[in-house]
Amino acid sequence: MGSGQDFKARDVLMFLEGSARSILLVRRTLLNLLSYLFSVATSTRTLLDKVGMVNGRVRLAATRKVPPRLSYLVKRAVAYGGDTHRFSLSNAVLVKDNHIAILGGVANAVKTAREKASFIYKVEVEVKSLEEAIEAVESGADVIMLDNMSVEECSNVLNELKRRGLRDKVIIEVSGGIGFDNIADYAKLDIDVISTSRITMNPERVDISLEVIEVLGN
Repeated sequence: MGSGQDFKARDVLMFLEGSARSILLVRRTLLNLLSYLFSVATSTRTLLDKVGMVNGRVRLAATRKVPPRLSYLVKRAVAYGGDTHRFSLSNAVLVKDNHIAILGGVANAVKTAREKASFIYKVEVEVKSLEEAIEAVESGADVIMLDNMSVEECSNVLNELKRRGLRDKVIIEVSGGIGFDNIADYAKLDIDVISTSRITMNPERVDISLEVIEVLGN
């Protein structure tokens, strides 16, 4: 079975051949890892389907909240349906609340990021209020992340950006507390990206098992 393909109960996903000792030694580690990666890919597909039913333009992205040392594999699992966001910190500049506090405000944080980063990098700002969102866009951010805002709060930000003629100047991402029960409500908004750690930190469980089907010799 190829990567990214759908499967159902009792489907054979792969065959292993080798010594019984070697296979049984790696069995539990292998099953745990594959089960988790399949769960990530399946949850990504499930959430993406929910988004697509109401707004096919919105991209679904993972966050960088992943188990230690598994970042690359997890992002590859996400990529079969969703967007990987950043593979590492070096892929873009993300200005968070602590950066804003240290640098004395959104405008100065964006200015500093522009000065320090190469022209090739996009600058994204995590904002927590309407005022921060407006300041980030007016300061030249490429992307703003509406962090832990309710659907109503996000809608208010979008409406004000449109009123000021700023909506089309920026990519808008929403993140924080978004999962299976409310993702469709966010997808109805005029946004570009929904990111959630639900698909990497608490995915729908997919159980797989390893069964001996033939013993070739002793």
